[in-house]
Amino acid sequence: MPPKRKRSSVADAATPANGIPPFLYETPIPLSNLSMKPPAPKRQATRRGKFDTNPDHNTDIVDGKTALRASPDADEKSEAFDIQKVNSVPTTPAKTNGINGAVKEEESDSPLSELELPVPAPSKKQKKSPTKSSIAAKKGSDEIKAFKSEQAAKKAAEAKIKKDDDVGEWEKRLDPDGDYTGPAEDIDVMKKEAARPPPVNSDYLPLPWKGRLGYACLNTYLRFSNPPIFTSRTCRIASIVEHRHPLKNPTQPEHATKNRPDKEQPASIERGQRYVEELCLANVRDLPKMFRWNDKYGIKFMRLSSEMFPFASHAEYGYKLAPFASEALTEAGKVVAQLGHRVSTHPGQFTQLGSPRSEVIANAIRDLEYHDEMLSLLKLPEQQDRDAVMILHMGGTFGDKAATLDRFRTNYQALSPSIKQRLVLENDDVSWSVHDLLPVCEELNIPLCLDFHHHNIIFDPSQLREGTHDIRTLFPRIKATWDRKHITQKMHYSEPCPEAITGRQRRKHNPRPATLPPCPNDMDLMIEAKDKEQAVFELMRTFKLPGWDTFNNIIPYERDDDNKPLPKKAKKKKTKKQIANEIEEFGKELSEEEEAVKEEVPEEEIGMGGKENRVYWPVGMEEWLRPKKREVKKKGGDDDDEAEMFKNPTPMNFEARKKIAARNKEPLGEEVRERLREAACVLDVQKILEDVKGERGVADEGGEEQSALKKGRKDGSGKKIATPRKKNAKNMVRSRVQPNLDEEDEDEDLSMPDLSEGDGKINAALKIAPRQSVRARGKRKSYVEGDGLTEDE
Repeated sequence: MPPKRKRSSVADAATPANGIPPFLYETPIPLSNLSMKPPAPKRQATRRGKFDTNPDHNTDIVDGKTALRASPDADEKSEAFDIQKVNSVPTTPAKTNGINGAVKEEESDSPLSELELPVPAPSKKQKKSPTKSSIAAKKGSDEIKAFKSEQAAKKAAEAKIKKDDDVGEWEKRLDPDGDYTGPAEDIDVMKKEAARPPPVNSDYLPLPWKGRLGYACLNTYLRFSNPPIFTSRTCRIASIVEHRHPLKNPTQPEHATKNRPDKEQPASIERGQRYVEELCLANVRDLPKMFRWNDKYGIKFMRLSSEMFPFASHAEYGYKLAPFASEALTEAGKVVAQLGHRVSTHPGQFTQLGSPRSEVIANAIRDLEYHDEMLSLLKLPEQQDRDAVMILHMGGTFGDKAATLDRFRTNYQALSPSIKQRLVLENDDVSWSVHDLLPVCEELNIPLCLDFHHHNIIFDPSQLREGTHDIRTLFPRIKATWDRKHITQKMHYSEPCPEAITGRQRRKHNPRPATLPPCPNDMDLMIEAKDKEQAVFELMRTFKLPGWDTFNNIIPYERDDDNKPLPKKAKKKKTKKQIANEIEEFGKELSEEEEAVKEEVPEEEIGMGGKENRVYWPVGMEEWLRPKKREVKKKGGDDDDEAEMFKNPTPMNFEARKKIAARNKEPLGEEVRERLREAACVLDVQKILEDVKGERGVADEGGEEQSALKKGRKDGSGKKIATPRKKNAKNMVRSRVQPNLDEEDEDEDLSMPDLSEGDGKINAALKIAPRQSVRARGKRKSYVEGDGLTEDE
């Protein structure tokens, strides 16, 4: 008989190296007669369920920040189109990543940093009393930590100084993304800026207008159609990393809570890339609808959103557009060619070719290559392809404009011929004026795009004055930079807000410009404004430009160009009398009226304005673009009731309003006046008046209400009060044992006078009636004055 193994040896063999014992399970016994083959792996398991790209339903899909702005270099918070003002709350809850539900940051060095690991719950340890040696050791460690933190602070300060020296003015902007409003302007600076020489503007208007007006990236009317139509859907990098994992049920569509990516399964970079590609294709497929919408209302120029392909130029998560987007972009290009429209792009403000940092240059080149590929895949006709330009800012000066221009020249020569053909420089509102850029554009054969708004902020005061008059002397030189490359000239126009004084304040774009610049009337003009296509409509109506009569005002909170179902009306309940009258008159009960059936809108007409072309919304009325949200009326007190009563006067509340008005006109007592004289602030006065109002309200309830009820009952308007009569003992016992709180007690409280002490004693004595026999209870008494005998006697 072999010797038995020890229990410890068995445990050692079963325990793995990580110290975690495995789960125990029974080993299946193979069947000799049946040969079970494992099922072949299905390709469908790796296929992703279709996910919803509608931001109203999927909180992972967000609007690109740049597309919402009036211009890529504009402050986002102050002049970006306010989605929240129009949009309702998404129907799906926002997902949270991590144990504590905190949302992850967008930036990430590696996808491994985005992966979540199970974190065990920390166990509470019992604290031990410190010893002398532990106290000394802790003191020494604290000194070491203090020294290390001091050294780290010094290094951080040195690094900050070095970074500030390296970056230029462009990167030092207070609010590159619009999240910071900046400090309040100094009063001396305000006075100095307000006292600057007034601008000198030209009186020329480019009328009759023969060119093309355009807007940037986003169509506000289509953005809030049902379903939304826009090309700037984007997401967070955390969403891309998360969608590298397969769904819990790959055969079903993704759901915010029921069918999310399963992070316990292995991740795949290709799967995450397919998630981004579906988002990109949803953006591109909306382009033809936007082009046709523009053409219907006389707009033939549009800037394509740089966020049409999210993170396409990212250093780690970037990708090429071909082949997955080639077909969709070609279809969009066919519509552009058919309608004769113009498209352009505007890379972001941090795409700079003059930076001294090599990583910035590398990022800029990748971004330019991405924009060039997007425009090239449209496959436009020759002239329209030449007109599809990429507008670029020079960026910061980095302390030396000459050195920055030299770096720009060097990096420009390294660009591909296709990018060079499309590149256009634009003057900005921070560092580079028209006089700074025009010589470089003439030297390198680069067209110059004049931005009137930027020019009025940054210009050379030694050569011209602020305004649109003096800059016209440079128009021939600017136009020549376009003609050399046979590209149709374009300019940018916007206006500062009326209340702006300082340069920082004047950078903010007016939601809708009020006039046109003195540009040639046959060129293309891009209107950079927060209200996008509505700003173009405003200029059309003001100056009766071509297409001004093609659109009409929208009906607030209503749209007839989508297939959103009508809200169901509550069924009206019929009374028995109404049913009887219907049966008597018609021989049967009439059925409910059929619900109004909304005419189905064809797919190609969704979002196009309906039969009456209602697509214009007035300034500040963005909320009209969506159905009005349901307002929940708060339950208020007497003050709210009184305010509502005077707001909606009716004959029914006439007497109540009359009493309230009389109460409010009553003179204040001497005590109240003395309190008002001693009041130290407005809050004290308000409190005193509230107390007076409360006292008068209590008085009204105590006196007038009772008299009103008495009077109402006498004339039959209230509850009918029975004539007082004597009650026999039987009824009295019943009334005491089983009181009717709704009627009898109320009548006694409101109509009977207060009882004296003697009455109270009598009433107390009558509470318990003496027990009587049936014969005694049956005897009837006579109530003749002075006679207490029974009738039998």
